[in-house]
Amino acid sequence: MINQSKSLTALLPMKAHSARVTSKNFREIAGKPLFRWILDTLAETPEIDRIVINTDARAILADNGLKDGAYDGKVMIRDRKPELCGDFVSMNLVLADDIENTPSDYYLMTHTTNPLLSVATIRKMIARYQAALEKGEADSLFTVTPHQTRFYTPEGAAINHDPNNLVRTQDLPPYLEENSVCYLFTAESFAKTKARIGEKPILFATPALESVDIDEKSDWFIAESLLMRVARGETLPED
Repeated sequence: MINQSKSLTALLPMKAHSARVTSKNFREIAGKPLFRWILDTLAETPEIDRIVINTDARAILADNGLKDGAYDGKVMIRDRKPELCGDFVSMNLVLADDIENTPSDYYLMTHTTNPLLSVATIRKMIARYQAALEKGEADSLFTVTPHQTRFYTPEGAAINHDPNNLVRTQDLPPYLEENSVCYLFTAESFAKTKARIGEKPILFATPALESVDIDEKSDWFIAESLLMRVARGETLPED
């Protein structure tokens, strides 16, 4: 796990507007507002010292019972600067503002739209990151989803296989998709690339069901069905 003499801050950006699923961050899903699912998980992760919510929706959060100092003082709400608001602002600019104003030895960044990420998986990635960092083997970590299937270009050209020599899909080399579920980095690694992914990242595969990201309306229904199981106390399988 993270060296307890070092500080770990979770960054959970949250905006009022969402383009494809209206007000999704604050809509109730499986018994509580969407943002509460990942926030509860972060608060239950013992390695995380502080949770910073960079937002233009402080009043909406207050209406949902969340204020500065919540979760035994772990939560810090930061008002998003006007120049950082909008659907086309790079997330890396928001993160840079948080890093500049909330010093920490390590940062973990995730989204409200990844409600199924578990404490156990977060702790595994923190431990993996810390070990690699201490050995100088990596400076950051980001999560991925492996895909072993046949890919084609829009023009129909095979990318990762030979159509004339079919191989079982499970025997194909995996392609790794950045799934945006979670990132770990330091201020130093961020400064080098101006991004949450540093120069020597670990690619960490998250369990498929925990990697559900609510982007489209169809994603909402998939996540809701899984969260209903979690709400009943069921444990989701890792694969």
